Amino acid sequence: MDQEWSRLDDLVKVWILGTCSESLQDQVVTTPGTAKDLWDHLKDLFHDNEDARAITLDYQLRSITIGIGILSIPYALSSGGWLSLVVLMVIALAAYFTGLLMRRCMDSNPSVTSYPDIAGVAFGRKGRITALIFICLELYLVASGLLILEGDNLHKLSPHFGFKIGNTKMDGRHSFVIVAGLIIMPTLWLNDLSVLSYLSFGGVLSSLIVVVCVLCVGLSGDGFHKKGDLINFKGLPTAVSLYTFCYGAHAMFPTIYLSMKKKSQFPIVLIISFLICTTTYVIMAILGYVIYGEDVQSQVTLNLPTEKASAKVAIYTILAGPIAKYALTIMPIATAIENYLPVKHKDNNVISAMIKTSLLVSTVVLAIIFPSFESVTSLSGAALIVIVSFVLPCACYLKIFKVYRNFGVVLL
Repeated sequence: MDQEWSRLDDLVKVWILGTCSESLQDQVVTTPGTAKDLWDHLKDLFHDNEDARAITLDYQLRSITIGIGILSIPYALSSGGWLSLVVLMVIALAAYFTGLLMRRCMDSNPSVTSYPDIAGVAFGRKGRITALIFICLELYLVASGLLILEGDNLHKLSPHFGFKIGNTKMDGRHSFVIVAGLIIMPTLWLNDLSVLSYLSFGGVLSSLIVVVCVLCVGLSGDGFHKKGDLINFKGLPTAVSLYTFCYGAHAMFPTIYLSMKKKSQFPIVLIISFLICTTTYVIMAILGYVIYGEDVQSQVTLNLPTEKASAKVAIYTILAGPIAKYALTIMPIATAIENYLPVKHKDNNVISAMIKTSLLVSTVVLAIIFPSFESVTSLSGAALIVIVSFVLPCACYLKIFKVYRNFGVVLL
């Protein structure tokens, strides 16, 4: 009987090892004892990794949340005045709250794996399509904003550059938008975007570099002599729109939540990320405002004197981001379009490349048409991010958990 039990135990151990990767097998193959001991060893390995994984996911979440919006934060503060920082805090709290609501919605149905799935569970096929449209439009405007950012900052470095096509001469900013599009184009044809994803996760580091560079510019000559207005009601709508733009990462929350081994850590990861992001935003807003006051531009890097080394470091750091982020930003839109193609045209590399290239060309045109970076970020923040990050999560929660019945309201 003991020999038979040992034989079966060995079979279970072989089966367990067969389900592990080679690197994991090397770590546990010498584990003494029974199959139960082997299983416990594997469990301990994964449990020991939970805290490290939570830290990694926290960094990824901050990288997604801290983006190009940090450049417009000083302009937002100059538009709304010092008291508008209270609005920034309220928006941050609201964004955290709706993130928790999304988690509740995901926990209610194990089949939910994405943001559109949450809307689909709440409102059916129409809800799923509506959410997908708003997310795609938001990403489309963000992609256009990346091109505007590239054009403006390249023009800052080379103000005399320009294209001449026939008798038509394009100004430097528009010319650099086209140049940026040409540089980005090859990244759209990559089959594996993992390299770009690692580069894009440098968003936290690049943001901190820009904050330090702006501080160095202030200390080295420009000074901190601007007092600013307490509140500017006329510019408050612009400030609110730009502040809202900084908290538009909700479409990625389901993916991050599902990738967590210990999902109970999500609220902690979320609040730490939002605290770090909001603190960075406040520091950047105050620095830009006290240095340049009402003269601060829609991208604070455009105020920096290019003859100073710290200013050049800030501008070059910002220029590197969109090249890595553009393909990742536009990819969900291309995937959504491909999913609605006839079956015979799906998984066609040529058609996929044509779709991505067409999206790039259209965003280049849109970036040329938009008058400024502030216009695209405020439009995105005022319309799309308000819906995706605040309105839809609340509506989905009310519908899924039928909370609206307590208020005598019917959600269609």
